[in-house]
Amino acid sequence: MNTIISPIIEVDELLKIHKLEDVIIIDACNGDETNYIKKHLKGALVVNLNTQLSSIKEDVSIGGRHPLPTINQFSETLNKLGIFKESHVIIYDDKNGSNSAARFWWMLKAVGHNKVQVVNGGFQEAERKGFPVNSDVVISKKTTEYKITSWIFPQADIQEVEKYSLNKNYKVIDVREKDRYNGVEELIDLIAGHIPGAINIPFSTNLNNNGLFKNPKELKEQYQAIFKNTKSENSIVHCGSGVTACHTLLALTYAGFNIPKLYVGSWSEWSRNKKSIKTNKTNS
Repeated sequence: MNTIISPIIEVDELLKIHKLEDVIIIDACNGDETNYIKKHLKGALVVNLNTQLSSIKEDVSIGGRHPLPTINQFSETLNKLGIFKESHVIIYDDKNGSNSAARFWWMLKAVGHNKVQVVNGGFQEAERKGFPVNSDVVISKKTTEYKITSWIFPQADIQEVEKYSLNKNYKVIDVREKDRYNGVEELIDLIAGHIPGAINIPFSTNLNNNGLFKNPKELKEQYQAIFKNTKSENSIVHCGSGVTACHTLLALTYAGFNIPKLYVGSWSEWSRNKKSIKTNKTNS
């Protein structure tokens, strides 16, 4: 029987267990491995958002900027990293878990992997607390093939988002920064604005002033107010390209909520299908 573990691990706990045989530490980089090459947590392998956690296509209007890889591609990535079903996978990035670390966490959970956690505060917090750091080349351990068959976590496609975005029994949550949601600026995608009916809860609200996740009680109180008229599982969470949205899914899981659906295509897909509005009204 699988033991449920917290999706967040504190650095102090990591320092106690990082040498255990089943622990695999992963540096999840946002496409550019330069920082990993310069320095990373001792023993950490690297996984790349652009080449391993996504299957980027030329036509961004179909699936957005970071569509998921196929199940077979993801299985190959897990095999290359030496991850097996009993591995205790601990992931960090240098953006408070808000980018590739949260995405990799969601992907592992979405194929049924049990023991996976994200380091609270990421690389900066681990280094600050004295976790060993170096630039050594790390070789993954050989393991048996990790066979996976499907994504078991809920996802929404563009048609479902359009169907439920104005349904009072559902919530579509946009976790991008307020100015991007309001259409004040858009430095990544082609059109500024947000999906009609979507509410804005920036992922940064999951963190305290020190860049660490708020504790589960605080997060639960924060999101209970948002879900007062609906259930968390009747919600769809998105961002720009289905990556940062996973930070909020991580926070909700940490707080004990049932996980909402992820809209992987997010604003990058929606906006390119011209299903968009531009607004400068502040969300209430």
